[in-house]
Amino acid sequence: MGIKTRLRFMSFLQYFIWGSWLITLGSYMLNTLGFSGVEVGIVYSSKGIAAVIMPTLMGIIADKWIKANYLYTACHLICAGALFYAASVSDPTVMFWVMLVNAMFFMPTLALSNTVSYFCLEKANLDTVTNFPPIRVFGTVGFIIAMWTISLGQFELSNVQLYIAAGASLLLALYSLTMPSIPTANKKKNQGWVSMLGLDAFVLFKKAKNGSVFLVCNVAWCGLANYEYVW
Repeated sequence: MGIKTRLRFMSFLQYFIWGSWLITLGSYMLNTLGFSGVEVGIVYSSKGIAAVIMPTLMGIIADKWIKANYLYTACHLICAGALFYAASVSDPTVMFWVMLVNAMFFMPTLALSNTVSYFCLEKANLDTVTNFPPIRVFGTVGFIIAMWTISLGQFELSNVQLYIAAGASLLLALYSLTMPSIPTANKKKNQGWVSMLGLDAFVLFKKAKNGSVFLVCNVAWCGLANYEYVW
């Protein structure tokens, strides 16, 4: 199996997991579990909270400490466990914390999957600009097929959607172990803790006003998104 085909399958599963529950979980919580609209909104807000914090932290870890493909595997294993447990939850507070754990480890995998894809393409001497977009399209296909699976199987109001997502996440975790190993950045001698933790990147905000504007706008957007989820 060629590397492009393998990456297409990885991208397919990456978004199949998300499509299995993202659209229909609200209906399940409202109609089957009896959650209020506010409680459903709070559960969904976990995704926005995790999106602000975790991708940056996981990016630093993948760059400095743990190989990206191994971190990708670990994240999906944790997501599989969280989604499997969420299928048995009926309390809104517990559901929020479980889905927050899932979001904290799933949101970084969106970027990590791109990292794995780019590395594999470059290793195979393939142009990333030309070859990556068709691979990423299979992620959208996976999301759509996941929604069809849930709808055609009439699982919109069932916890089966979470079991399907958990199974797909476990499959992707195991599959990602077969991908090429991605090296971490070389550690420099006498490197300070600020540099080791990747915090020196924030120095760029002193030099570029655009970076500061981007950060403020990103935080504001996430805040508004969470507000819309709740209300």
